[in-house]
Amino acid sequence: MVHPDFAIRTWSTRTFTDGSRIHPYPSCATRSVVRMRAAFHDQLDGIFADLADICAKVETAVSLATESLLTADVETAERVISGDAEIDHARERVEDTAFEVMSLQAPVAGDLRVLVAALRMAYELERMGDLSVHVAKIARLRVPNIAVPEPVRPLIGRMAEVAKQMVSQAATVIRTRDVDSAASLVQGDDEMDALRRDTFAEVLSKDWEHGVEAAVDIALLGRYYERIADHAVTLAHRVVFVVTGETIVKDETDPSVI
Repeated sequence: MVHPDFAIRTWSTRTFTDGSRIHPYPSCATRSVVRMRAAFHDQLDGIFADLADICAKVETAVSLATESLLTADVETAERVISGDAEIDHARERVEDTAFEVMSLQAPVAGDLRVLVAALRMAYELERMGDLSVHVAKIARLRVPNIAVPEPVRPLIGRMAEVAKQMVSQAATVIRTRDVDSAASLVQGDDEMDALRRDTFAEVLSKDWEHGVEAAVDIALLGRYYERIADHAVTLAHRVVFVVTGETIVKDETDPSVI
């Protein structure tokens, strides 16, 4: 369900941020202001559409990086590594647009909040792309061998799947600005944390037979996937901030808080 204040507190209603509404019989000056505001709101909508598109690119990068990791496919790893430039350029375009809007429109209050959140979200997405590259580089480094020893492949595969699902959900949250969907991301984050603990248990077990190099790889991979999930949760925090103006502080003792 969309937050009950969504219709008043976000830009998509074409309502001014101070809550005032357009007079039913506007003057010429008022009509000009209305057109400018409508164009401004269209720019804000475009920025968030671009953010969702970047999130979709990150989801693809996570999927391909995992494929290369579990199959020792160096060509797929190279695709992820070279494709990261596209994510970086998309982030730069979002930043350029946001700064242009700031300089031309001088936004305040809720509109400024939207732009600041968008800039921070662009950074989070770029970092998620970088983490996918880190996964692909481990895969490339161990070719022709598979970097993940067979006993822990199901565990790493599950971490990758959870990360991919959270990135996909984050893209939906960005598109819809749905606060309830944002809150549900915590479930995936809890599972990811548990999986990370399981990776440590595996490599520290007395039955571990795959050496220090593989143990280091598994520890790093666990960290990379966990951080992707953390960034997805942070994206959800940003959306909640945009819609409600409230900053979410995660309480580790309360599983209901994202």
